[in-house]
Amino acid sequence: MSSTDGIAIRVQGAVKRYGNLQALAGVDLDIRQGEFFALLGPNGAGKTTLISALAGLVRLDEGCIQVSGHDVVSDYRAARAALGVVPQELVFDPFFSVREVLRIQSGYFGIRSNDAWIDELLESLDLTSKAGANMRALSGGMKRRVLVAQALVHKPPVIVLDEPTAGVDVELRQTLWKFIRKLNADGHTIVLTTHYLEEAEQLCSRIAMLKSGRVIALDSTQNILRRVSGHALRVRTSNPIALPALFEGRKTRQEGGWLTAVFDRFEEVEPMLAALREAGASVQEVEIIKPDLEQAFVDIMNKA
Repeated sequence: MSSTDGIAIRVQGAVKRYGNLQALAGVDLDIRQGEFFALLGPNGAGKTTLISALAGLVRLDEGCIQVSGHDVVSDYRAARAALGVVPQELVFDPFFSVREVLRIQSGYFGIRSNDAWIDELLESLDLTSKAGANMRALSGGMKRRVLVAQALVHKPPVIVLDEPTAGVDVELRQTLWKFIRKLNADGHTIVLTTHYLEEAEQLCSRIAMLKSGRVIALDSTQNILRRVSGHALRVRTSNPIALPALFEGRKTRQEGGWLTAVFDRFEEVEPMLAALREAGASVQEVEIIKPDLEQAFVDIMNKA
């Protein structure tokens, strides 16, 4: 397979066992070049094992993985060069400054005179003022920024972010996502794992969900959101009323002066409000609640 077929990452029949535990149970997955892709699942679903196999840190028992057309085992040098991984754990060398760490990382890939790109990374990640600081002196958030810079120092076309915003402040999240969005707009493939599902919903165009080492959902973000039963109309009334006939057979809930009713099409909203008014309701507030990825995630996991 060549990298010209538009596939950035290809996973075929990936199986990995640790004794009696099957961490990956036959994963098949294609991620296209230029995608912003989410890999989601509960703890123990197999996400980290899959990323480790992708990075060459774990050898599969069965199946194969390719990065930009290069097999991660038989063509590992080219596969590593095409991939940048931001790990979940804060791993750093305590003996060097930020700039030295990035220069050393460049050397691992045979890149010399990389200071112009290193300077751009430092500026983009708000690390310029820390360039000469020892890694030990940095806060957790600053260390995570350096991990991102390390993963990008060789300009890989495919970038994997494993829980990149876990435990970091809002400022870093905003800085990071602004930079990552720019990289994606420039053509880089981004693969994100996160427990902050609102991030995946906002950033990613396609999502794979893993459970017990298997892909149980793989679709566009919009299609996955459509699996959740409808939108919901929330109405607060100043007086209690009997529910109009129009609401019979519809999923509803009344609590604390609020009536919540699920609907599928927006043209249903006005007849619902009109029916409430005809029943004598004095409407004070109206909200439309959209289905979110967290709700879809829970539904899909429970059904799997």
